[in-house]
Amino acid sequence: MSGSRYAAKPWLALLDDAQRGPVEPDDSLVHALRRAAAEAPERAFLAYFDGRLTYREADELSDSVAGRLAARGLERGDRVAVLLQNSPHFVLAVLGAWKAGATVVPVNPMYKSGEVAHVLRDAEATALICSDRAWESYLRQTAADSPVRIVLTGCELDFQTRQDARVLTFERLPQAPDADDLTAAARAGHPAPEGRDPAPADLALISYTSGTSGTPKGATNTHANIMYNAERQRTGLRLPEAPVYYALAPLFHITGMVCQLGACLNSAGTLVLTYRFEAGVVLDAFAEHRPHYTVGPSTAFMALAAHPAVTRDHFSSFVNISSGGAPLPPALVEKFRADFGPYIRNGYGLTECTAPCASVPPHREAPVDPASGTLAVGAPGPDTIVRIVDDAGAEVPFGEQGEIVVRGPQVVPGYWRRPDATAETFPDGELRTGDIGFLDEQGWLYVVDRKKDMINASGFKVWPREVEDVLYTHPAVREAAVVGVPDGYRGETVKAYISLRPGAGADPDELAVYCKERLAAYKYPRQVEILPDLPKTASGKILRRELRSRTHDSQ
Repeated sequence: MSGSRYAAKPWLALLDDAQRGPVEPDDSLVHALRRAAAEAPERAFLAYFDGRLTYREADELSDSVAGRLAARGLERGDRVAVLLQNSPHFVLAVLGAWKAGATVVPVNPMYKSGEVAHVLRDAEATALICSDRAWESYLRQTAADSPVRIVLTGCELDFQTRQDARVLTFERLPQAPDADDLTAAARAGHPAPEGRDPAPADLALISYTSGTSGTPKGATNTHANIMYNAERQRTGLRLPEAPVYYALAPLFHITGMVCQLGACLNSAGTLVLTYRFEAGVVLDAFAEHRPHYTVGPSTAFMALAAHPAVTRDHFSSFVNISSGGAPLPPALVEKFRADFGPYIRNGYGLTECTAPCASVPPHREAPVDPASGTLAVGAPGPDTIVRIVDDAGAEVPFGEQGEIVVRGPQVVPGYWRRPDATAETFPDGELRTGDIGFLDEQGWLYVVDRKKDMINASGFKVWPREVEDVLYTHPAVREAAVVGVPDGYRGETVKAYISLRPGAGADPDELAVYCKERLAAYKYPRQVEILPDLPKTASGKILRRELRSRTHDSQ
């Protein structure tokens, strides 16, 4: 590594003194909660519609959850699966599990029975904490064929009284006889078990990858991994004291877990929760709570910008807005700034590096690569080494494309009980991301596309991102996804799937011609299909894999 051209870290010049400062996490978010509860006990930690939980209350309630789990037989190191939306229940479940010495397994609430079954079995989960509706509708049967023997269920109507019918569309169910009531357990006053506080090297999470490329694998995020990035967020975002965070990203996703819950706890701030994403509800929360920071996928900002009630005032309180988890088109950044004021700062990370490993510093704007039109995702942190390598693993010069590899204190030790996958993805502890990109000489990182998504059209490489970025400049396009589809003559050809802005009109031929006028002949989409919405993960990432399958299934 000493001979590496990237070891000099040219990106350090892009950071300010606070962002370059040392970070050596020596505790966990459990300790951060206890510090905040001691220093600001009556400060609101969680805001959920009209409900509030202070730091003192959240500390006491999560102690009681931990005590109940331990009384039910949960041992230190056991795994607790948590399948909940953005509500206080999720936060109390996670903190309670950590206080009981357990590892949390966050599970996407959109998963179907078979997907949940894989996670429960693969993680060998001892306990499951979920909504009462999910337990009754399918999880009871799913958990029956798993190691789960402790179940807590909650109703997300608790901890608030507003009953916003746009998202809280359900009714409370009778308490199941084969599950404990999460809220009752939290309010029972159980003491947390002694001697189970997590150490930095302990596993905090087994975070299953989104599965956009196949069967999910569990990344083993340690408490030190989480605290490192939570502290980098605290020192690097330039937010005011006791900042207000809005949870735009789902908390079960690593971005929401670290950049919202973790950063908020570590800053003794207030976290605003509204169950799940609904654009009107989000805008109302912005107006009510006046948040300083949020982070979410570009698709969420597209939806907010398209809402008929949106105004500049909805965004006037923000000090910083970040985007991650899905490509951020330059056209969206500029249109959003022109219409609403804030500049959306790009970021880049993976589950395997505990959310961010590069971001746009708050005092800078990301450059756009003039050759490809790609917006930089940011600058790596001071303790992070990002390198660009070719297929043989050799470094390529600045400005040349290759696979992005990452080494740093946020990179996980590996995959849960997958030594072969760990050896392949983390050779010598360095993360092979599978993303293609480049670093310029100033240290800005650009992500071109996923390695596996490259389209080979008559021997020419086409990166979907480049075509998508052009499509996003068309005034009628709301969402765009480009995939390679089989072609008898060219081998593969370019196909674009589009959703349109509300009230906008465009036909497929018009969009194809629009791209043809702005791209090399082999790059423009020969096929364009308009859909009402594009398929996405719960974190907002457009699922190209599903679109490719749709094309194959129709042939």
